Amino acid sequence: MNDFIPAAARPSVLVVDDTPQNLQLISELLAHRYRVRVAPGGDRALQIAQAMPPDLILLDVVMPEPDGYEVCRRLKADARTRDIPVIFLTSRHDMENEALGFSLGAVDYIAKPVVPPLLLARVHTHLTLKVASDFLRDKSSYLEEEVERRTQEVRDVRDVTVLALASLAEARDNDTGNHILRTQRYVRLLATALRSHPGYAPELDEQTIEWLYKSAPLHDVGKVGIPDAILLKPGKLTPDEFEIMKTHTTLGRDAIAMAEQRLGKTVPFLRIAKEIAYSHQEKWDGSGYPLGLSGDAIPLSARLMAVADVYDALITRRVYKDAMTHQEAVDIVAAGRGSHFDPALVDAFLSNEAEFQAIARAFADEPEGVLPQVV
Repeated sequence: MNDFIPAAARPSVLVVDDTPQNLQLISELLAHRYRVRVAPGGDRALQIAQAMPPDLILLDVVMPEPDGYEVCRRLKADARTRDIPVIFLTSRHDMENEALGFSLGAVDYIAKPVVPPLLLARVHTHLTLKVASDFLRDKSSYLEEEVERRTQEVRDVRDVTVLALASLAEARDNDTGNHILRTQRYVRLLATALRSHPGYAPELDEQTIEWLYKSAPLHDVGKVGIPDAILLKPGKLTPDEFEIMKTHTTLGRDAIAMAEQRLGKTVPFLRIAKEIAYSHQEKWDGSGYPLGLSGDAIPLSARLMAVADVYDALITRRVYKDAMTHQEAVDIVAAGRGSHFDPALVDAFLSNEAEFQAIARAFADEPEGVLPQVV
């Protein structure tokens, strides 16, 4: 059957032997079925295999350095050649040598002198197995790529959904603009800066920082449930109105918890989102809301959000106030060290305040009708 296969389409076999008569004999046996290349020693064989990997290698064992066993070791250690099936051809066919050959990764062991029908049968068998193995490997690689592609699609849908939900809350406040885009970048900047802090590094691996970045836009999602008369009031809120405004933290947490409940399982990303929504108005000294938590009892995610949220609120115009300068906002955050904010977070903020200002400028509120650039 192989006789009718065009030469260019035939499988390739590399024959390695230091004896010219053996190279000639084996080449003649294989030539009418396969594309045959020969190598008179181990070094040349490795050069050929690395430059133009054959489909199969017939390898003599007893050769000047490197011998066949060493050639096989190097082939299996190289990603370019490790999947090429190797068949040893040798007069050393005792059990110990065969065991060594198989342990090095050979697929077969043929004793010399070679019996032509046996050699052809085994070469054909292992080439057939290689075709199947290559197919399965390619199929597995394709499936892995497809799973990754679809997983990325799910991530993209999640991210868009989060931003859409957050935007619903922000859209009700005409002056918040690109607030959610800026604050999530502030949070990531602070969290990354704290990775060098021994007290915070264990909580801030790359995955957690990514979850913080993705969930930060949901910090004010509970404002959807606050009446417009209070949310958009240009003057100071009355005590009763402020009590209603404070409920946005609980409303946000409960909305996320309900989504998680319907999903039917606990999700780390949503756990962080609940922490941020519920606790970002807590203060380091215990004077915040809704629970009056203090110090480390406040989740780190919420403490990060508190710095990001306050800084951005200070530099942004709202219905009830004008925007402050960057330096004025920096001074207020610094003054809140140990009272409003976690001291270590304020220190990280002050060390990176130029980067905060750069983010604020990059995502400055656009004129009405102009969409923000998301990167």
